[in-house]
Amino acid sequence: MKDIEMCSCTFCGRPQKAAKKLIASPNGDAFICDDCIKICGDIIKEEETKVKVFKDLVLPLPKDIKKALDGYVIGQEQAKKVLSVAVFNHYKRINFNYHNKQSKKGKDDSKIALELEKSNVLMIGPTGSGKTLLVKTLARILDVPFACADATTLTEAGYVGEDVENVLLKLIQNAEGDIERAQRGIIYIDEIDKLARKSENRSLTRDVGGEGVQQALLKIIESTVASVPPQGGRKHPHQEMLQIDTTNILFICGGAFVGLDDIIHKRISTSSLGFNANIKNSQEKAKVDYSRDVQPDDLIKFGLIPEFVGRLPIITGLDNLDDKALARILVEPKNSLIKQYKQMFKIDGFEIEFDDDAIAYVSQKAIDLKTGARGIRTIMETRMLELMFDLPDANVYNKIIITRDFIENGAQPTLVKKVEENREAV
Repeated sequence: MKDIEMCSCTFCGRPQKAAKKLIASPNGDAFICDDCIKICGDIIKEEETKVKVFKDLVLPLPKDIKKALDGYVIGQEQAKKVLSVAVFNHYKRINFNYHNKQSKKGKDDSKIALELEKSNVLMIGPTGSGKTLLVKTLARILDVPFACADATTLTEAGYVGEDVENVLLKLIQNAEGDIERAQRGIIYIDEIDKLARKSENRSLTRDVGGEGVQQALLKIIESTVASVPPQGGRKHPHQEMLQIDTTNILFICGGAFVGLDDIIHKRISTSSLGFNANIKNSQEKAKVDYSRDVQPDDLIKFGLIPEFVGRLPIITGLDNLDDKALARILVEPKNSLIKQYKQMFKIDGFEIEFDDDAIAYVSQKAIDLKTGARGIRTIMETRMLELMFDLPDANVYNKIIITRDFIENGAQPTLVKKVEENREAV
């Protein structure tokens, strides 16, 4: 055995004289100092903390999740309920399966343990109805990584476009490289209806942007260990890959599905033929409740492949937003556009106010554009740009009132001088 006074730490190289304590291995060939022992202890403690966070994931109840969503999303009550229950059950399933596996360790595996399966979600609703906002807000409430992808940019592997695995890379990046955390995240794939086959008959040519992408998405949506290029882009044989298990990733798909209501009405009207059928005007269509009325066959006739439909068992619909809902969206949410403008102008030393007629005009104009809540920002940004470019003198004015005439015709807003405001206060 070596003389310990002549030895140094095998890990950091510090000599025995510089260390408070130097501990030898049983055979005396290796040594570790007190500082390295402390560092090892901290690493182990950090890893234990990560595991504890996963095991003891505390979930708000569905009612609490919906209440939190109410602060950011106006209307869409049914969709909020469905999503609140879906995400609650998803993470409850993760906790159950984890504890179930832990309790089965070292025991007889001859009996198959009960394992709760994942239920992904399909949201059907017009553009601008709040699909992306709902999912993004859910991820923020639950404090889990979130990634959003547009299905129209995805193609099959080997074709020009974006590989479906790159969606997983976005999730890893948003989890700051923590793959364990990314494996419990949420992925939202928008415009999923654009992947539908153009007809029910299979084409002889490759459908690299439609059915082919549906096939490519099947594996990652269900449960697989995917290989992801760390820098994105195309895979090549000598590239080092990141491995990510998609078993516990919740996939939520959304789309407008224009024409799906016609397929549903046709099925319902065909099945109700007979003496007891309710005869209605052909132009009069009952409103479709997608959560209740849509059947897997309807989605297959629309152009989604049966395997893909089977992996999205939870379906909810979002309603068109009327002018009253759009007016509320402008004002009520915690991050509403008007609150954002008020904060931006406050930084420049101005108080800004929007009168009721201006709000009513913006919401009605957004209805005319037929782009839902997205139209609100388009209208507002167009007019507010000019005002922000040519701000009034902050030494003279400190309040700006936005009127309908300003939004509709580009007239000057009402400006309130500091002296006038002080006089009103007296």
